[in-house]
Amino acid sequence: MDQFQEQERAESFQFLKAGIWAYFLLLIFEGALRKWFLPGLATPLLIIRDPIALWLIYQTWKRGLLLTNPYLLSITLIGVVGIFTSILLGHGSLPVALFGARILLLHFPLMFVIGYLFTREDVVKLGKITLWISIPMVVLVVLQFYSPQSAWVNRGVGGNMEGAGFSGALDFFRPPGTFSFTNGNTLFFSFVACFVFYFLLHPKSINWILLIGATVALLISIPISISRGLFFQVGVSLIFALLAAFRKPKYVTKLIPAVLLGVIMLIALSQTSVFKTAAGAFLARFEVANEAEGGMEGVLIDRFLGGMIGAITESSDLPFWGYGLGMGTNVGSMLLTGGTTFLIAEGEWGRVIGESGVLMGLTIIFIRLSLSIKMAVASYHKLVQDDILPWMLLSFSLLIIPQGQWAQPTSLGFSAMVGGLLLAALKDINPRD
Repeated sequence: MDQFQEQERAESFQFLKAGIWAYFLLLIFEGALRKWFLPGLATPLLIIRDPIALWLIYQTWKRGLLLTNPYLLSITLIGVVGIFTSILLGHGSLPVALFGARILLLHFPLMFVIGYLFTREDVVKLGKITLWISIPMVVLVVLQFYSPQSAWVNRGVGGNMEGAGFSGALDFFRPPGTFSFTNGNTLFFSFVACFVFYFLLHPKSINWILLIGATVALLISIPISISRGLFFQVGVSLIFALLAAFRKPKYVTKLIPAVLLGVIMLIALSQTSVFKTAAGAFLARFEVANEAEGGMEGVLIDRFLGGMIGAITESSDLPFWGYGLGMGTNVGSMLLTGGTTFLIAEGEWGRVIGESGVLMGLTIIFIRLSLSIKMAVASYHKLVQDDILPWMLLSFSLLIIPQGQWAQPTSLGFSAMVGGLLLAALKDINPRD
């Protein structure tokens, strides 16, 4: 009987894990469905991952696997209370309130579901699949970069012929890849960077042809994306890899050949016209944007810390219960005004406080920060124990979980995925390499 129950439990776990894989694949390819294959269903496909998240949460809760913790309890309470305050004291729209509440009630808890169901082996497997996807993805991005916005590969959501690219530099547009918007491409290759650096430090655990291909894809994606965000995020992951190498000298012997290989690849790529043209557009965008924002100080301080601090210092002018959940999202804006605009704030912390009010908004921010700090401390302890997988996932999580644009579905999805993978990597005992 015990053996039968154990087998049934294992099969149940595999079924639930399949749900996580479905969530991940839809995160990568839902934009392709909305743009190219099912444009008539573009609107409902925007929330296609929500039923999967709800199903996973319900199934794990029903089996007694979703253990409560202060983060889940607090976020759930705020989400439920926020629905009522949004309708009674805020914008008054139930659909908008529910759309905003799903961030707190579905995708945030999903991190803990993934963390419980996935094992370390699942995390590594997903990392390898991500590297496989990165190679055709960069080919698509290159095609989008060099194709006119009227081309099929650049078609927008719902089959929009104006194109899905976003303003870049030198008459080139920032390509979105398979995603609905260009931020998806930036987030995807930021996610790729975590695993590229992890496998560069553990080359024996992966096919070297795949690793070289993914590394080349990552290097090409930086200028082709015309995204400073991707450039900075890859830099953060590189710094984390260097810190891991300095903390554990045995990784230095692995990192030095990897760095040399990267330099050789970069030199070789720089001789190609594809890379030269993209690099020119990227540098032009970098220079113009930096000048507009007051140089590197403006980019790193005003854009990040400045927006975070400003959201708090200006919160005294907001209603105590906020304007209502969902009002700061594009969908909420469309439902309330008929147009897409920032009704509350462009920055994440400003949106959170503006929607939920001072008390609940600051509580949400505190939860996101405290969870991130706890993950950082635990990841460092794993690094000390010779396990760099959580550490490299932290290089992405440490930015997107505290202040990622959760109002945007793709950013929210990547936050749930990388946060869940990090929790899964933290719980397992690391096999000594």
